[in-house]
Amino acid sequence: MNFSFVFNRFGLLLLVLSALLAAAGAWSLGLVTVGDAAEQPAAGALLISAVIGGAIGFVLWWVTRRAAQIGRREALLLVALSWLLGAALSALPFFFWAQFEPGYLVNPHPFANYVDCYFEAMSGLTTTGATVLPNIAEADHASGVAPLPRSLLLWRSATHWLGGLGIVVLFVAVLPSLGVGGKRLFKVEAPGPKSEAVTPQIRETARALWLIYLVLTAAEIVALKLAGLDWFDSVCHTFATLATGGFSSHNSSIAGFDNAAVEWIAVVFMLLAGVNFGLYYMVLRGKWKQALRDTELRVYLVIMAVAATVITLSLIGTQYHTTAGDAVNGGAGDAVRYGVFQTVSIQTTTGFGTADFNAWPFVAQATLLALMFIGGCGGSTGGGLKVMRIWVMLKVIAAEVERAFRPNVVRPVKVGRATVDNDMKLGTVVFIVSMLLIVLAGGVAIEGFEQLAGHDECTFRTSGTAAVATLFNIGPGLGLVGATENYGWFTDASKLLMSLLMAIGRLELFAIIVLFSPRYWRGD
Repeated sequence: MNFSFVFNRFGLLLLVLSALLAAAGAWSLGLVTVGDAAEQPAAGALLISAVIGGAIGFVLWWVTRRAAQIGRREALLLVALSWLLGAALSALPFFFWAQFEPGYLVNPHPFANYVDCYFEAMSGLTTTGATVLPNIAEADHASGVAPLPRSLLLWRSATHWLGGLGIVVLFVAVLPSLGVGGKRLFKVEAPGPKSEAVTPQIRETARALWLIYLVLTAAEIVALKLAGLDWFDSVCHTFATLATGGFSSHNSSIAGFDNAAVEWIAVVFMLLAGVNFGLYYMVLRGKWKQALRDTELRVYLVIMAVAATVITLSLIGTQYHTTAGDAVNGGAGDAVRYGVFQTVSIQTTTGFGTADFNAWPFVAQATLLALMFIGGCGGSTGGGLKVMRIWVMLKVIAAEVERAFRPNVVRPVKVGRATVDNDMKLGTVVFIVSMLLIVLAGGVAIEGFEQLAGHDECTFRTSGTAAVATLFNIGPGLGLVGATENYGWFTDASKLLMSLLMAIGRLELFAIIVLFSPRYWRGD
């Protein structure tokens, strides 16, 4: 194991994160100079975090600056460290702010405990969107979540945006020194089963994906601004939408704006974020017909349309409330508005809420739960098992069923025009079964931790969907982690376990699981 290379590149990554923290701190200082006194503690918290991260990063880089090239083991370790320890640095502004702001509205302060800060930062970077912040009055800050200063709200949303296509993909895009190691890093970290390059050079691939990401980001910011949001809310919600994250600058999420245009804009961009970004590159090269023929894209859209129809029909005549607390009478128009939004939000694993789906009919809740498992397309910013894996699994099951009554027929499993080889079939089955076992074990462990702490109200409906929501990077679940609830009441043990589940889900299992294998460290 070449630890020197790992520490060298991790040091550079810390320097990048520290520079972004410093930029947020500088903006916060600018707000202080124009009279926003609430920003003073936040500015100090951001800048101190930037100094700490920058100092550690510089030392790691300098001491190991002559490190040799990277191998697959080093790539796995670097990616895992980037998320597990990158979240530790990203959490520092929340923790320091809690020390500087003792007069917070909630007692005890939700960020006084570093575990809570780490959970929030990991939730941001992995684009999960689960939060420990209580749902209380927004007090003096019209756009505050319980009520964080604007600079911390921006940093919170920025962690989403950075994690959307991946901080390591950004790393590959801007650092030429990685050489062939960049390909190994990209293949380990790039989200989804379709991590192949869309250009011959891996660095150009990362740049192409980030350029598309930037264009979509700018487009949504402008669209939300034209729909009536201010620039700050437009930026925060764009970061959360395109990363399929879900953090909002309002306690009541997007429903707090009571603006149907904003909701439909979010629906469009959540749909786009759930698509394989490689298809956008194909469109830019004039291959739009080939992109539209993509099997996974078609299955993704069909699942979305069917689920939205089922949920919308089940909501007609049902009474419930929005996440802002407004009553919904169950009319057809409201059923379409809230049903479609929640369908898209959950399947793309964004996790934005406009309605309290804890009060929805069983059919609607069961459909949403199924969508949590499916998720977005491979190569998208969405989480979940991914549409392609579900489709391959269904194809394999169909082939095995046919073999049961026609054993002499040899029919290859195909997705579109491509034949699925045995390695892909085995890998798909192993991945899906492994993730389902982790969900089950995680749900049981969380409920066990909470029962030991005396939280008898935590049933498996809550703990099980909490495991699903964190492993598949969704955010809200059912029960006590529903659309209007938060994760702050869980024990530290449960929060740390769920933070690990977020990282496992974001890195698609193996990049984290291998760290627990003795053979990995021995180099067998």
